[in-house]
Amino acid sequence: MSTWSRNRGGIAVAVAAATVLVAGAALALLWAPEDADQGPSQRIFYLHVPIALTAYACFGWAAWKALRLLWTGEQRHDLESYTAVHMGTIFGSLTLVTGSIWAKTSWGVWWSWGEQQLVLFLVLFLFYAAYFMLRFSLADGPARGRISAVYALFGVVLIPISFLAIRLAENFIHPVVFTRDGPQMSGDMFFTFCVCLAGTLLLAGALYLNELTGKRLDVRLRELREALELG
Repeated sequence: MSTWSRNRGGIAVAVAAATVLVAGAALALLWAPEDADQGPSQRIFYLHVPIALTAYACFGWAAWKALRLLWTGEQRHDLESYTAVHMGTIFGSLTLVTGSIWAKTSWGVWWSWGEQQLVLFLVLFLFYAAYFMLRFSLADGPARGRISAVYALFGVVLIPISFLAIRLAENFIHPVVFTRDGPQMSGDMFFTFCVCLAGTLLLAGALYLNELTGKRLDVRLRELREALELG
């Protein structure tokens, strides 16, 4: 696929993301009914939860690309996995910020170290933040890609643990909205949530494609520069 084709694809995803996000924000603020218990502060749910799920998706995609690298040896997967981890840490930091704002607004606390679901997500975030320390402490080359891939694969184990901690929590900090009986919300709320989730995933996809294109261009320019120096 040519760079131009990738750019066109990235632009299309970016336009779709902007459209869906605007629609989701309008639905969340103007259309979805207000929560009976939390009031207006609950509307941050439509931002916080999609961001958290998008972070999980980015880390999962990074692990998939890491597995592809180890399985096939194709170095392009290393750059794709690295970019996905970067996206995951961005959305992971936004998850922590929006979650703290929601907790302070609704329950009067910014953070509680006694809540395992909060701490486990922080551990997940710090684990992937340390990925960059490991990666850039190694010399560029196939060995760095393989070691980074193994690290990314280990990290994906923390995702279901972090997700299940929310399902198993029995306290006031983190309400469980999705259960075995389905979403515990009205149809209007669930539709709004789905639109916001779609918009957030599209945003992550647009950022991923844009960053990946830029990194690939950097690699090609570096290779061209080295070839000219050798020539």
